[in-house]
Amino acid sequence: MSADPARNLASQPARGHRTSAVEVRRSARRRRTVSAYRDGDRTVVLIPARMSAAEEQRWVAVMLEKLAAQESRRMPGDDELAARAERLSEQYLTGRAVPDTVRWVTNQNSRWGSCTPSEGSIRLSHRLQGMPEYVIDYVLLHELAHLLVPGHGPAFWKLLERYPRTERARGFLEGVVAADRLPHPPAGREGRGIGDGRGDREGRESREGHEVRGE
Repeated sequence: MSADPARNLASQPARGHRTSAVEVRRSARRRRTVSAYRDGDRTVVLIPARMSAAEEQRWVAVMLEKLAAQESRRMPGDDELAARAERLSEQYLTGRAVPDTVRWVTNQNSRWGSCTPSEGSIRLSHRLQGMPEYVIDYVLLHELAHLLVPGHGPAFWKLLERYPRTERARGFLEGVVAADRLPHPPAGREGRGIGDGRGDREGRESREGHEVRGE
């Protein structure tokens, strides 16, 4: 068994879901609960410090499966995403933005969404999956607006102003990007990182429904 209380493991995708790095964090404060959450492209699994290597391996597999099942229930498929785009276009763009295809993709790690007006195609990054609905709506509406206005000039932002949660969604995404750039806390500590609020993550993720737990 490794003496390192925070270990990085290479995980296999559960039931065909995405592959991600797994970080196991051991805590002496935990007695019997196990929890897990997504942190960007990583999956963090929190376990009691006294857990054996065999128990750790079993619980990592269990929690990956639970997260994958939770995400598959929560996230719409491409057909539902296309219907969502149609609804947003009707509601905020008078139905003028009509894409030919709207789909989730897994090869956009540096962009939340992309649009090819000449092909009428819109692609949303899988990293949005699990984020608040208003954030996904904003990114989708952003790409829909590009079917009408190619750049990010005043005319483009005037269209986005019709969506009442534009500023809130942009702030959320900027926060995600900023958090990704922060250094990770020292191994073996579940406390607060410098200015990043990581000590509150367990409770916050639980409230927002992005964390799963095992007993």
